[in-house]
Amino acid sequence: MGHPDKLADRISDSILDACLTQDPGSHVACETLVTTGLALIAGEIATRASVDYEAIVRQAIREVGYLDESWGMNAETCEVRNKLHEQSPDIAQGVNLTASIGAGDQGLMFGYACTQTPELMPLPIALAHKITNRLTEARVTGEIPWLRPDSKSQVTIEYDGNIPVRIDTVVVSTQHNDDVPQEEIKQTVLEKIVRPLLPENLVHGAYKTWINPTGKFVIGGPHGDCGLTGRKIIVDTYGGWAHHGGGAFSGKDATKVDRSAAYMARYIAKNIVAAGLADECEVQLAYAIGVDRPVSVMLNTSGTAKIAEEKLVDLVKSHFDMTPKGIIETLDLCRPIFVKTSSGGHFGRNDPDFTWEQTNLAETLRRKAGL
Repeated sequence: MGHPDKLADRISDSILDACLTQDPGSHVACETLVTTGLALIAGEIATRASVDYEAIVRQAIREVGYLDESWGMNAETCEVRNKLHEQSPDIAQGVNLTASIGAGDQGLMFGYACTQTPELMPLPIALAHKITNRLTEARVTGEIPWLRPDSKSQVTIEYDGNIPVRIDTVVVSTQHNDDVPQEEIKQTVLEKIVRPLLPENLVHGAYKTWINPTGKFVIGGPHGDCGLTGRKIIVDTYGGWAHHGGGAFSGKDATKVDRSAAYMARYIAKNIVAAGLADECEVQLAYAIGVDRPVSVMLNTSGTAKIAEEKLVDLVKSHFDMTPKGIIETLDLCRPIFVKTSSGGHFGRNDPDFTWEQTNLAETLRRKAGL
């Protein structure tokens, strides 16, 4: 959560949640830039909520842990610039419909699921998220007192076809205090963070580990690199295993199909795989701005489907409401739940607020498919 781009995501989603808390019908498109001693928020908001935006920004930075002037970002003293303004009426006219809600933009949205993990996610990104989440836990609880907020991870898996067979390489870069020897950092991260999270059946002999491969990592966060909302869209989704339409998630309310349709596509794909109708499934939805129904619905199961993909598409169209209004109602997306998505990934998480992770339609789909 302390990576500069993810800090920006957190600020944007914190503002979204603050608006939704008072006005569930808020339309929010908030972008954030963070750099040394500065947080800049900009974008378009239409809401009846009364929000102290500066206080929300400072609280988000505080929660992440940037409270030291010497780190280049202090929640209490940093400059906060507010350049938010009203939503464009040209966009609003296509979204604020009486009978339905038009898509907030045109574009492609993808969702994916597979049988590689219990949460039906690709294994490399699932492990990378577990490592970074564990780093956050060890820092926040004080278990490893020299950790600082900025970190990231990458995991390389060897496959036989689509079957993971061996851990090949684990990369972890984590910010730390200046007075910690590099050898202690490497040993502690390896023993307390990495090794306990690797599946035993995939650890065959030696595997490569790169812990802070450039060496010292004291200067980090917004002080080490400028952060922007929406710059980690592959980390947010499937780690590059599946396609991405290009639209970012954070800071956007659910009328923006960049976000909500990607959640629905994941929901569809996960229920198809959970139903046993395919071992993997990628769903592509396409929208036109102001139009409530998708202009295209496509599925790709990479040859793993148990029934014809055309029949799968028919099942999807008859059991999932893919209009923006239908998505919002099905997944209950007018709640202030989004700050939790800003780090650790939007998918593959066991959280009751992440309604797009439910598999409540799997049995229905299986029955309707005749399996």
